[in-house]
This record gives sequence, structure tokens and C-alpha cells, in this order.
Amino acid sequence: MNERVRDFMVPISKFPMISEAATFAGAVMALERAQEEYLSGKKEQRILLIQDDEGRIVGKLSPIDVVRGLEPDYDKLVDEQASSRVVNFDYVIQSSKERALLWAKPLDDLCSLAKDVLVKDFIRHPTKSQTIESDEMLNIAFHRFVMFRHDSLFVMEDGKLVGLLRFSDVYREIVRRIKEVCRL
Repeated sequence: MNERVRDFMVPISKFPMISEAATFAGAVMALERAQEEYLSGKKEQRILLIQDDEGRIVGKLSPIDVVRGLEPDYDKLVDEQASSRVVNFDYVIQSSKERALLWAKPLDDLCSLAKDVLVKDFIRHPTKSQTIESDEMLNIAFHRFVMFRHDSLFVMEDGKLVGLLRFSDVYREIVRRIKEVCRL
């Protein structure tokens, strides 16, 4: 895979945007609208990029982020780095959830809070492992997807975000090459 990341990335201009000051309910509606427009062929992307007050992209929003937004303290319970060294991970998660009584409230009660929770309260900002330079080889991106299980990488150029590299696009290239080389 000698191609560069820039050859497979999707420019940020192709993505719908949402403000980090939007409410939880607004985020749900924007994701739903993006999904409908994607399925109808009106839009090419269904991932929402999140902008701060100055118009900078500070993250992305997906359905799993919405679910996480219902219980924003969930991430505080588990340290992903430390969890890789825990033998019985399910036991740790279960006991943590029980101690914190996560999801103890009926879903309807949680949803009534949606108007007070803002996107910035629950989004995850990109980590170093989730960013990549546009001139990096696609192999580097492939390894980041496998090692860190990201669904996309934020593509940088001269310190500025220029696009997203989606795992689905890299996978599509892998399949294409297998078919070409193996003549399937």
C-alpha cells in the first residue's frame, strides 16, 4: 500500500457540521437528518463533524457518541489504557457499573435531560493515535485502524485538519487489491 492518506481521505467540506454548543436533542436530530440524506443520496457523508465557537473541528459525532451522551460519566469509570492489562475486564466493567448505578434511571427520564446536555459535554476529542498526516503512507493508517480500533482518522496538513480517512475506504482498497492480485 504505497498510496498516501490524502489519496483516500474525504475532505472536511463534504461532511455535515454541528456546533459543540448544540443540545443532545439537537445532535440526535442532526444525526438522523444526516442519515436520511445519506440514504436518499443527497449527501455523501453521514458522520457529523463538531465545530467549536471559532469554527475549528474538535471532534466527530456518531450514534455511539449519542448513547455515551445519555451517561456522560461512563467514560470516567474505565481507563482504556489500564483496561488492556486487566484479565477479567467484564468483571471490572460490571462492578463499576453497579457501583455507579449507571442506567438506573428509566430511559424516559434520561431523555428528558437531553435538552440540558450539550454536545461539548460528551464528545471525545481526537487522540494522537486518531490523527495522521496527509502525506503518510496508507500502511501507517492501516496499522492505526488495526491497533487502536478507530473507525476513522483525522487527517492533518500543516497543523490543520483537512479531512477524515474512514476505515471503510481503506477496507475497500484492501478488497480491491485482493481481487486484483488474486484475480477473484
